[in-house]
Amino acid sequence: MFNNRITDFDVWLAALIKPNSLIELGVLLLCATLAWGVAAMLSRAVGVRDASSIMFGKVTVDGVLFPLLLLSLAYGAQTLMLGRVPLVVFKIAIPVLLALLVIRLGVKVLQAAFDDKPIVRVLERTISWVAWLAMVLWVSGLLPLLLEELDQITWKIGGSKMSVRTMIEGALTAGAMLIISLWISAAIESRLLRNATGGELSLRKAASNATRALLMFVGLMLAVSAVGIDLTAFSVVGGAIGVGVGFGLQKLAANYVSGFVILAERSMRIGDNVRVDNFEGVVMEINARYTVIRSLAGRESIVPNEMLITTRVENLSLADSRVWLFTVVSVGYDSDENLVMDLLKQAALNQPRVLRDPGPSVNLSVFGADGLEFKVGFWIADPENGSDNLRSMINLDILRSLRANHIEIPYPQRVIHSRVIENVL
Repeated sequence: MFNNRITDFDVWLAALIKPNSLIELGVLLLCATLAWGVAAMLSRAVGVRDASSIMFGKVTVDGVLFPLLLLSLAYGAQTLMLGRVPLVVFKIAIPVLLALLVIRLGVKVLQAAFDDKPIVRVLERTISWVAWLAMVLWVSGLLPLLLEELDQITWKIGGSKMSVRTMIEGALTAGAMLIISLWISAAIESRLLRNATGGELSLRKAASNATRALLMFVGLMLAVSAVGIDLTAFSVVGGAIGVGVGFGLQKLAANYVSGFVILAERSMRIGDNVRVDNFEGVVMEINARYTVIRSLAGRESIVPNEMLITTRVENLSLADSRVWLFTVVSVGYDSDENLVMDLLKQAALNQPRVLRDPGPSVNLSVFGADGLEFKVGFWIADPENGSDNLRSMINLDILRSLRANHIEIPYPQRVIHSRVIENVL
């Protein structure tokens, strides 16, 4: 490891204005050009142009690959130039590039793992401040002195001796392990969910969630172990958590377990049209704790997963996406029933959303008090596009056909008998 610390700032500043620093700047510019060229070539070869890509990003300098290549080339150039040219620029360049790599890696991993949630902005700023502060302390030579002072502030927790330095190192180690875990889980999720639809998408989503949780747990355990805390000390905490889940968090635990059951058995899939507690809509998301169902009116219902397991759920597209609908029409008793049935059937067939196989059916259902009631039944394959709008168009077509053929739609009729009672004096 090369010593990139500046022990005497005045000497370093005097060396910076000498012609030798121009050679270092030229070499550094050459490294940046080579890194950009290699990253662009690999990006075109792989064909990745996605803002969520961790390695490549949307543009060449957006991903992690470019600062990684630049740091590697600069480090190699520093090795070749050591002893031949007095290093001035590289004393600053290597720590700055390392800080840029850490910031870019943290930001891209958090964006891929948590999308645009508000906590991502806070974590991005935290990573940036920590990386730049560590770089400045290291270059100035204050970091070893600061760590030595922090190591003197100690206290005992049980049988373990802790210090401020070990706590800071533990927090940084935990953050690094979690970022690596999120990176691996994001890569696995991207590969699992690629080109997946329907039930396969739900199953792969469950595997992705389980993999992310497992990797984050392993990373956290490794970080705690790196601090020097005995993992057997967590046995009591684990027992307390188990008691808490058993008594106070059983509903929350039931929702999480139900979520994984739904994703694993694929009884409900993303894109299915379902009806739960008189609320009908399309399943948009199946998360670990809840499921989001969006109605055709734009309203979204957040349903706890336990409810989907313990109550009745109508899945209108589990085995078959086709849905049967009907409308009822009443005509006068003196109407030609054969003509009426033909007109009703043709009105249904005039709509392109109505399936031809099986085709619409017309039946005389009831001899009503005011007229003959016919039921027009038909099948559709796209319930997500709405049913009331289609039923309205068919009813309007039926009304125009009946009026064109002078077929009466009867009004309610009632016979009222009145009795006149004479006032007898």
